[in-house]
Amino acid sequence: MKGLQVSNPDRSTVDLASGPLRICLLSYRSNPHCGGQGVYIQNLSRALKDLGHHVEVVSGPPDPQLDGDIPVFKPKCLDLYNPNDLFRVPSLRELANPINLAEWLGVCTMGFPEPFTFGLRAFLFLRGRFRHYDIVHDNQSLSYGLMAIKRFIPTIATIHHPITVDRDVAVREAVSLWRKAQVMRWYSFVGMQKRVSRRLARIITVSERAKQDISHEFRISLDRFVVVPNGIDTRLFRPIPGLERDQNRVIVTNSADMPLKGLHYLLLAVKEVSIHRPVNLVVIGTPRENGKVVRLISDLEMGKLVTFTGRVSGEELVRHYARAWVAVVPSLYEGFGLPAGEAMACGVPVISTTGGALPEVVGDAGVLVPSGDPHALAREIAALLNYPGRARELGEAGYRRVRQYFTWQRAAQRTVEAYREVIRDHY
Repeated sequence: MKGLQVSNPDRSTVDLASGPLRICLLSYRSNPHCGGQGVYIQNLSRALKDLGHHVEVVSGPPDPQLDGDIPVFKPKCLDLYNPNDLFRVPSLRELANPINLAEWLGVCTMGFPEPFTFGLRAFLFLRGRFRHYDIVHDNQSLSYGLMAIKRFIPTIATIHHPITVDRDVAVREAVSLWRKAQVMRWYSFVGMQKRVSRRLARIITVSERAKQDISHEFRISLDRFVVVPNGIDTRLFRPIPGLERDQNRVIVTNSADMPLKGLHYLLLAVKEVSIHRPVNLVVIGTPRENGKVVRLISDLEMGKLVTFTGRVSGEELVRHYARAWVAVVPSLYEGFGLPAGEAMACGVPVISTTGGALPEVVGDAGVLVPSGDPHALAREIAALLNYPGRARELGEAGYRRVRQYFTWQRAAQRTVEAYREVIRDHY
């Protein structure tokens, strides 16, 4: 146990085995509006804190928007993806810093250097603070900097899903060799993430399907994974009595052009449904100007059928759910599927593809269709729009399923069990 005295001279093995832990969460992109990784950090940090543990977060941009009692440290970076100053040109003084230079060169050559550079900055920030923590938990940066961190302190990482899936779908969808090369360059950080993840003693992932796929894609033994399903923030996502549901309204929470999210299949399905009955699709978010989604809506002449909400707050999103008749998750792959769980928590019946771990979330409390099949989506959307009793039954079943299986308290408890195992093995 001599390593215990190096990192935590004021902590006993009894403290680490059963008492409150001092936890450092690392997340290179943590804003909850930037996707599931931000939602994960926001809710897991809160749930760990509520269990009595001390939690601090080291975050890249933008602001992770955590509760005020959870300290956040943001190592200075170039922030080249800031929408208010996108791809700005750094000063020569900034570029004198070698990490900044690596970040700038990576972006200039069409790469995505954030996971790599964030990990290096996190190590430099933590190297004088290791004794303040009992464990470091990385949220899928999987940077080489994490290899340096794990030499000094017990370290674990969450991998939400194999990013190789995103890359492979994007390559297949690319329309030219040049575009394929751009996609491969953007995803060049995957090699680093594979190498780093193979060096970790334990990896948390959020579903059995993600476990199997990451193990295969990253060549990691299955026995090194701990499956901890995500929770759903049931304080936010809940039914709202008194708001009348529109029997023609379908909702989807992803407006992105990313092929993996499958929005174009849903658009084709809604067009098919509209031939036989009234239907309106509400898309949470804003489409990319002149992107694939906008062009498809124009080509299908369905502009009057689709409404984009722009960015909405959490409470506004819940009100949109309360007015919707059915929610659709058309993704080709999800490592977990937060949109499905959030809709279910609001009592909205869910139609989901079988992509990735979505069947684990939806179970028998929703309708499952093959991914990438707009005709199957159209058939099931029409069925729920036309049969209110069935829609109501599924909405109630989904609500019960989330309350039983997918709470953040449950996720935090299982995460702490994984922490203690890693701490024990480290020392």
